[in-house]
Amino acid sequence: MDTWTVSELTRYIKELLDSAPGLAELWVAGELSNWSRARSGHCYFTLKDDQAEIPCVMWRGAADRLTFEPRVGDWVQALGSVSVYERGGKYQFYATALQRAGVGVLWERFLALKNRLEQEGLFDESRKRPLPSWPRRIGVVTSPTGAALRDILNVLNERYPVVEVVLSPSVVQGTEAPAGLVAALERLYGEPSIDLIILARGGGSMEDLWCFNDETLARTIVRAPVPVIAGVGHETDYTIADLAADYRAPTPSAAAAASVPDAATLLEQIALKGQRARSAVEAIIGQAHDDLERANRRLLLQSPERRLPELWQQLDDVTRDLTRAAAHQLHLSRVQVEGARARLTALDPSLVLKRGYAALEDAATGQRITRVSQTAVGKRLGVRLYDGRLQADVVEIDHASIDDHESSKRN
Repeated sequence: MDTWTVSELTRYIKELLDSAPGLAELWVAGELSNWSRARSGHCYFTLKDDQAEIPCVMWRGAADRLTFEPRVGDWVQALGSVSVYERGGKYQFYATALQRAGVGVLWERFLALKNRLEQEGLFDESRKRPLPSWPRRIGVVTSPTGAALRDILNVLNERYPVVEVVLSPSVVQGTEAPAGLVAALERLYGEPSIDLIILARGGGSMEDLWCFNDETLARTIVRAPVPVIAGVGHETDYTIADLAADYRAPTPSAAAAASVPDAATLLEQIALKGQRARSAVEAIIGQAHDDLERANRRLLLQSPERRLPELWQQLDDVTRDLTRAAAHQLHLSRVQVEGARARLTALDPSLVLKRGYAALEDAATGQRITRVSQTAVGKRLGVRLYDGRLQADVVEIDHASIDDHESSKRN
């Protein structure tokens, strides 16, 4: 019996498939999964049904002739041939044409659940919570052995090494995964001081990620006591968990990056703000120094020592003015006193009496007599002269008026 090398065996199988008339050109119907377009323009995808799946390739020339944009979950018909990819040692379908034939079963289930939960408001943006700016403890739900956990820990350690990570492990694929994910989340709900939860898994086919399209899982995410970030699959993968989460990240690494601030950026911002603070303080100090200098100059200009000679001179001027004003006022006062004295002297009754006049009064009542009508014949009057007093009796009254007397004098 001959011994074949792996290359020889693979090449032989490839020749058999390439030469089989029924595999040279045929239509294959199935559900589209894992669709991706490489930078080269070649497209890679999987066709599957309930029983099996086959990897497929469509070269750029054929892909450029597509009349629609294939979506995961589409039920399609592909024209092409079956051959072997020797380097990978696997058979695959080389498609030269692709046409849409309907919607796959899994995709139909996804859309039905999505529409129902959407109508209930589970995906409303208004109920989604903002992520904390400075988380201290982050819960992570994922496989403890998967690449997703390593990616998350690497990103967190690089961006924000002070954060504490609490792992709640779960299987992330298969029939037991939905219940495991729900249980893992609920364990974190009872954990104290958790600020944020990351639900993550690496990429895979729609079947691999199907556990994240579970209704119970979606409702468990919605009732989380803290914000939940979903980082499931690759950028083009969307699951019900992504829609229910408070924040959807395209990958586990992106979920970790979205959950924490970047320490390097923070340090740069702190350094920038520190420089701005120093500049502001220096500006304040400089302004204060200038203000102090101006105040010192004003103080020197207004110093008592500087103004004292001027104030002494002003005091001398005021003293001189006050002395002059006081002397003038004293002179005026003296003149006024002399005038008043002269007027008082002129009004002195004794001087009037000295000129030959007399003051009369009723001897009985003491009433001053200034008119003849105030007395009568026989009344006794007191008479005051310049050098003494005497009493006289009225023996005759002459009622002639002073006016008559003055008139007779003029005549």
